[in-house]
Amino acid sequence: MPSENRPAPYYPPYPPPPVTTRLRIFPVRTRGGTGCCCLDCLCDCGCCVLSCVLQIIFSILIFIGLIILVFWLIVHPHVLKFHTTDASLTQFSLSSNSTANSNNTLLFNLSLNFTVRNPNRHIGVYFDQIEINAYYHDQSFSTASLDPFYQGHKNKTDLGPVVFKGQSTLVVGSDLVSDYDGEKSNGVFEIDVTLHLKVRFKLGLFKTGRYKPKVECDLKIPLSGGNATSSSSSGQSFQATKCHYDL
Repeated sequence: MPSENRPAPYYPPYPPPPVTTRLRIFPVRTRGGTGCCCLDCLCDCGCCVLSCVLQIIFSILIFIGLIILVFWLIVHPHVLKFHTTDASLTQFSLSSNSTANSNNTLLFNLSLNFTVRNPNRHIGVYFDQIEINAYYHDQSFSTASLDPFYQGHKNKTDLGPVVFKGQSTLVVGSDLVSDYDGEKSNGVFEIDVTLHLKVRFKLGLFKTGRYKPKVECDLKIPLSGGNATSSSSSGQSFQATKCHYDL
């Protein structure tokens, strides 16, 4: 047969490409789980808000801690050093009717000298107020004050003389009478002195708020002068005493 009468070959069409289905998998949130994060807080998960708040608080605490650490490494602050360098007690006597559980008059004449040392290289101190109280057996018998001043870096300042002179009424119990007689016989009296301060610290141009530290000095002061008895005249002298600084 002639070739022109042959039917054309049949080629089937190509099959369509397969359809790819992309599945989006969401994290499953379970109770007590950690599937929440700050970017998902717009979802309906209440734990996300709590998680964000905790993360923010934790970040702030870390930031503050780093600031304090850097400040301490650079400045390396030290506490102030207080000493009672000298003390003179020429009169310290209770009235002759010193009986138990009665009010008695204490006559005193006490002079003290202090030093305060600022060991810091970068911090200055403003002493806005210095009030000094003298105690005998936890009873205050006199108060004095010093003028305000500024103390620079690595500096030592002498304070005094601070004079306590006069008379005061004390409530005398049996223990106080016994202790007073013993101290009078030995010629050395135990007198406590407390410095109540109002200070500000200066670092460069920055000044802190006002702090109210307390300095306590436990002193043993020999009696000298005309009021010293013959039994107590042992030639004792006052020993310089370190005070306790409590910020």
